[in-house]
Amino acid sequence: MAGQTIRIQAADGSGSFGAYLALPPGGSGPGIVLAQEIFGLNEFVRQTADHYAEEGYVVIAPDLFWRQQAGVELGYSEAEWQQAFKFFQGFDLDKGVEDMGAALQALRARPEFVGKAGVLGFCLGGMLAFMSACRLDVDVAVGYYGVGMEHKLDEAAHIRGRLLLHFAEADGYCTAEARATIMQALQQRPRSELYVYPGVDHAFARPASPHFDKAASLMAHQRSVAAFKAELGPHYDFSALWDKHCEHEFASRDVDATMATMVAQPYVNHIPTMTGGVGHDALKRFYKYHFVNSNPPDTRLIPISRTIGATQIVDELLFCFTHSCEIDWMLPGVKPTGRAVQIPLVAIVKFRGDKLYHEHIYWDQASVLVQIGLLDPAGLPVAGMETAHKLLDEKLPSNGLMARWSNSQGQPL
Repeated sequence: MAGQTIRIQAADGSGSFGAYLALPPGGSGPGIVLAQEIFGLNEFVRQTADHYAEEGYVVIAPDLFWRQQAGVELGYSEAEWQQAFKFFQGFDLDKGVEDMGAALQALRARPEFVGKAGVLGFCLGGMLAFMSACRLDVDVAVGYYGVGMEHKLDEAAHIRGRLLLHFAEADGYCTAEARATIMQALQQRPRSELYVYPGVDHAFARPASPHFDKAASLMAHQRSVAAFKAELGPHYDFSALWDKHCEHEFASRDVDATMATMVAQPYVNHIPTMTGGVGHDALKRFYKYHFVNSNPPDTRLIPISRTIGATQIVDELLFCFTHSCEIDWMLPGVKPTGRAVQIPLVAIVKFRGDKLYHEHIYWDQASVLVQIGLLDPAGLPVAGMETAHKLLDEKLPSNGLMARWSNSQGQPL
């Protein structure tokens, strides 16, 4: 945890309460007030604050149970669940929204804060994010599986900013009937986005939850960050950042410079061969001994297309080389064959703030094996360098691997 504890004065003059403050690497930026689950200001909340700080935000996570008991920080044992529900049952929603407002005021008063502000919340915090959108001056509100929103929809007319809500299809705390009511009231509202994640349950975005769903969590996070960036910024030149990373990998072949373009704990996954590394030390070892200095001297990357999103880049390119040395990451254990290889390759590169967070790299390994002579394509639905040629010239013949293609010749269309 890189954050610090601060104090915030309550708006009603009843005292002050603690909050966790996380600052972005650049030292300043737009802001987010993060509303907790029913388990208090615990490790999940602090980690979430730290991650959004890495994205470029000044994040304040207030202790929202302070009016009952200051410093509540619960885990997920059965006894702690019972404690959490008692705090939830004793929670004053109106005062909670007031405290969110005080946290927003404190956020805007900080010297690190620049620009606009939003709110983010989970569970109880999801409801508070919605209510903050209704009652407070926020530019964007993002709520995960909020509880009780169907009872406050009469306040939705007061929402001025962007609203993004995530729902779990199997959520027993927000039933299908409640969700339908919310959808009917909000989905036609301008600048509202409502997403339902099929087959998942409440708390699907919390790693410690028995209902944690990695795929749904990733998709929801991408949508959340996209909403915050659209309304608040910050905006980074992902294209230039990725180009610089590739320059260090393939041109200067500088491992330290390559690592410096990435977050503190990045990862790389070459999907076909499952090579790469998770975390700084494992990835640096991979880069130093099995990638950056292990590619053939004539390696070339030929760009075909690039799609730039709110959180990531998708690069389509041709990866070209002569198999003049052993390539641990692509052809582990295969001795050099001296053959030329050209393969279409797709890189999906995720960022946190202005640093690379991870890379997912895809290519057709069968095509590589055909081109170096380790796989006989006869009778198999695979091709060699032809796949690269057709990427550059779409008019080259299609369906050559389909034995039944001729059967449809002359058939009615």
